[in-house]
Amino acid sequence: MLLILLPVLIQAQSKKQKRAIEASKKADQKIIQNIVGHVRYLADDKLEGRQTGTPGEMLAMKYIVEQFKAVGLQPKGSIGYFQPFTIDEGRQIDLTSTLSIDGNALKLHTEFFPLTFSAEKTTRGNSAIGLREAGQPWYLDIKEMIESNVGDPHYNLKDQIKKEAAKLASRKATALLVYNSGRMADNLHFDPKDTSAALTIPIIYVTKPAYEKYLADPFATLDLSMKVIFYNKTKTGNNVAGYIDNGAAQTIIIGAHYDHLGFGEGAIALDTMKTVHNGADDNASGVAAMIELARILTGIKSNTNNYLFIAFSGEELGLLGSKYWLENRTTELQVNYMINLDMVGRYNATRMLTIGGYGTSPEWASIFNSIKDEKIVIKFDSTGGGPSDHASFYRKDIPVLFFFTGSHTDYHKSTDDWDKINFEGQLQIVKLINRVIQSTENKARLTFTKTAEPNLASTNFSVSLGIIPDYAFNGMGLRIDGVSYQKTAERLGMKPGDVILKLGTHIISDINTYMNALSTFKKGDSAIVRIARAKEEKEFAVKF
Repeated sequence: MLLILLPVLIQAQSKKQKRAIEASKKADQKIIQNIVGHVRYLADDKLEGRQTGTPGEMLAMKYIVEQFKAVGLQPKGSIGYFQPFTIDEGRQIDLTSTLSIDGNALKLHTEFFPLTFSAEKTTRGNSAIGLREAGQPWYLDIKEMIESNVGDPHYNLKDQIKKEAAKLASRKATALLVYNSGRMADNLHFDPKDTSAALTIPIIYVTKPAYEKYLADPFATLDLSMKVIFYNKTKTGNNVAGYIDNGAAQTIIIGAHYDHLGFGEGAIALDTMKTVHNGADDNASGVAAMIELARILTGIKSNTNNYLFIAFSGEELGLLGSKYWLENRTTELQVNYMINLDMVGRYNATRMLTIGGYGTSPEWASIFNSIKDEKIVIKFDSTGGGPSDHASFYRKDIPVLFFFTGSHTDYHKSTDDWDKINFEGQLQIVKLINRVIQSTENKARLTFTKTAEPNLASTNFSVSLGIIPDYAFNGMGLRIDGVSYQKTAERLGMKPGDVILKLGTHIISDINTYMNALSTFKKGDSAIVRIARAKEEKEFAVKF
């Protein structure tokens, strides 16, 4: 009798397996279909590159909220799903600021600009370039200042101009026009992050072309009128947070930033195309994967972990959204670990999946050993830091994982579009992350361990100090967010919170001036690094 029933049982089991395989294939196709829809919407031209604080970012934010609601996530921002935060873009020159010489209106920025310590005033006068009469505007040629201080690593041109301007104001000058008649560059520019206190008179820099046109005659007497007005520019970014409450004591955070570069303005855009930078891989791909993970996890009951999904804004401006959330948490529950998805859309046979943060917990090794995946090639990176939102959590001693399919020729360019995404590869990454999460079920909270830090310098630089910059810093200089273990900065005694003011002869006003300065050095070179620490300045002698 058993021999008669055996073929029937095998046939029934085979049909059941086929149905399970078909159902799995349908579920996978549905995930791919959803990811395609998310990426195409978020990377559409109408979102105008999703730059933080823009209407395009608002459209992306609303879309993510709609998806969170559809999945069934609870709102977990400070206002519903939203967590707004203010971004201070510093002091700006109002477009109504003017300079007129003998009735000729000079062009703001290209022919003149006020220096950051200028007074906000309207002033008129008739003054000779070669004379200094009380109650009139005066002139300051900085040629000699520059030439007489060549090679002095302690020299700060802007500080000397400020001191000279204060002295001349005390002698009854009503305004000061600064210019450079020499051949040596002065590198003066308007720095929104400079918080120098204003002096009592307007101080305006006249560029070289305008100097040659209007000020080159030292015997000229000129009719001047000027108006200087500043304003402080701020904008609002919004994190978006949704929650699966399993009643557990600890929470896993799954995050992805949704902001991008808008129309490509600024130094972080890597092409000259002032057109929409859609950021399909960076990071519509990560947001899409996060939404689909949320959909999967709502159907799996956990006794160990709750799940908090956060779409961060301000990542491209320096991890601002993730830093803000950590300082203003929308949940008091204990964080178990954080998973960050940033650029997960370009997996292929030659570009493997990199998983960073492998060294931030000793448990990661056994977890990944238990879930070997034949379908996807993985490269592990132990580092917990780096230029994405997981670094903010790592700095708060939280274990992290960073999923990333690598950089490519479309990175930060207008060509990063949806049709270049490998959606089948994204499906496999989503399934892998789900297996990682399930492997931490019924386990205690992961142990945190510190890792070596990545250097700031890219492969284009032959030297590095070994510091991690604070991208959110709004003041003058480059504030250090962290120092790499056993690298130059740590050996010299530099610390997180120090602000780099000068590197060799280079004045450091922000991350860009620091990178430019660093690129001029090679191994074996020596320099003095000047930093501000609390209310004092210190100097370190460095040999690269």
